[in-house]
Amino acid sequence: MSITKTAWEIFNQSISDYHLTDNVDQISKNPYKSGTLEQLLYAKNWIDTVQWHLEDMIRETTIDPTEALALKRRIDSSNQERTDLVEYIDSYFYSKFNGITPHEDARINTETPAWAFDRLSILALKIYHMSLEADRESASAEHRINCTQKLNVLQEQQKDLSQAIDFLLSDIERGIIKMKMYKQMKMYNDESLNPILYQNIKNDQPQT
Repeated sequence: MSITKTAWEIFNQSISDYHLTDNVDQISKNPYKSGTLEQLLYAKNWIDTVQWHLEDMIRETTIDPTEALALKRRIDSSNQERTDLVEYIDSYFYSKFNGITPHEDARINTETPAWAFDRLSILALKIYHMSLEADRESASAEHRINCTQKLNVLQEQQKDLSQAIDFLLSDIERGIIKMKMYKQMKMYNDESLNPILYQNIKNDQPQT
């Protein structure tokens, strides 16, 4: 079985496990051995799934502003955790292909393998929730038809993206594509880079 097929099964397992209780505060029970790619992929999708529902919650029109701010902070933290995990997964692939010498004319892909898997994880969530809408009995027939059409496109995207990831990994393994890693260097959570944060720190310091 290809890595993308394995990843797709793991992503959908994570989504199914989450929806057993559908609670953003539940603890993940990752069934895979620590340090394996399978464990990392499950953890990655679990973060995405929880954040999907946090994003829904913060869009509640009657939400209390204090609660909304707390959710925004939690989403920011989740985004950072997601980025860190993607980079960790890329480290796995970088180590996996470390002994391969790229061809002199090897190309560089527009994204790393882990960021491609990140897109596949989000696509799994889109397909899951679009399927619910396509089958929702309380919705109008027009709504269900529109969602079914969108679902068909998403499923086609899943096939194309999976194939593209397989090609990418194969090309890296054959030296046709050179794998390089770049840190995302997120600035919004960094107290030394976000002017709002470092200005607040400066203002909080005692005056001498």
